Amino acid sequence: MTNKKDKVFGTGSIVLLVLIGLALIVALIRYFFGLGAISNLSDAYPWGIWISFDLLCGVALAAGAFVTAAAVHIFGGETMKPLLRPAILTGFLGYILVVLALLVDLGQYYRIWHLTIYWNLHSPLFEVGWCVMLYLTVLALEFAPMALERYKLQAPLKILKRISIVLIIAGIVLSTMHQSSLGTMFLIMPEKLHPLWHTPILPVLFLTSAIAVGIAMVIFESTISMRVFKREPETVAQGKLAIGLPWVLAIYFIMKIADLAVQGDLGLIFEGSTASYLFILEMIIGVIIPFFIFLSKGVRQSTKAMFNGSIFVIAGLVLNRFNVSLFGIKAPATASYFPHLMEIMITVGIVSAGIMAYYLIARYFPVFSEEH
Repeated sequence: MTNKKDKVFGTGSIVLLVLIGLALIVALIRYFFGLGAISNLSDAYPWGIWISFDLLCGVALAAGAFVTAAAVHIFGGETMKPLLRPAILTGFLGYILVVLALLVDLGQYYRIWHLTIYWNLHSPLFEVGWCVMLYLTVLALEFAPMALERYKLQAPLKILKRISIVLIIAGIVLSTMHQSSLGTMFLIMPEKLHPLWHTPILPVLFLTSAIAVGIAMVIFESTISMRVFKREPETVAQGKLAIGLPWVLAIYFIMKIADLAVQGDLGLIFEGSTASYLFILEMIIGVIIPFFIFLSKGVRQSTKAMFNGSIFVIAGLVLNRFNVSLFGIKAPATASYFPHLMEIMITVGIVSAGIMAYYLIARYFPVFSEEH
């Protein structure tokens, strides 16, 4: 843990607290005066930045928890174990923030609990909702040992250690299910989603890209935390985890191009439209460049090089989720959407809350304990 004598609330922390406070004020306006008071959403654009970024990107960027858990406990990557607890913390906070974002975005947010008693077995959202709810519970139990160790509560800690492998397997299964099901939701709109992104294998593509960005996010956040908390680099652990990244990206690229070829839509890549330019940009930034970066053994031996490479993967994933959920959606010619300033403030506030929570928890709890 960090030296308690270090300054807790510096300039950065104060800025984060101000952004969180502004987001809370906007949220109160939303609850008193409705979505229309703080958003530019409409019948033509029923969802915007909150779904594209807060939900679709947020869930994918939190995938590092299940990816690292699988790498360490299923595939025997003991070298990567120092990355596991920070990844679990990132995933846990990420899912909490997704739920908070939904409470702002949902029109009838007070009915979110209806999912538990009104079962629509034919809806992908039903499966997504239950998986997120259950996986958040699993992440809470996986995070619990850090709190129990902090307060030296040995009895419950022993119980959690005995069932840890069950929790890990449950987390991997649940994450796999709902990461793919987020893509399933877009299968019902073949006429609205551009053919460059609408495909029967969209759930598989969502899962594969989530695995890739999960690896990238673990490298990204571990490097940032190393600098913030003045810790030793975890280059060896990061390099081991990064070995699989170029191959995951290669599998994603091959599936994507092969699918377009099978559907006869390969020519759409070069049609010169906005959609085609966005698709090419997504592939170059998020797949091709990081593939060659992480293919190099020298890169995997450099924390700085891996950090830079992870930024490409993350940027490509964010662009992909926006392409699928917003940019690639056909809307009436007379309709347009650009997020309201208050929509952006909510998103910035949520991200700020995640950063602040991670900083405080990592400072006072054994997230980076060497023995783990």
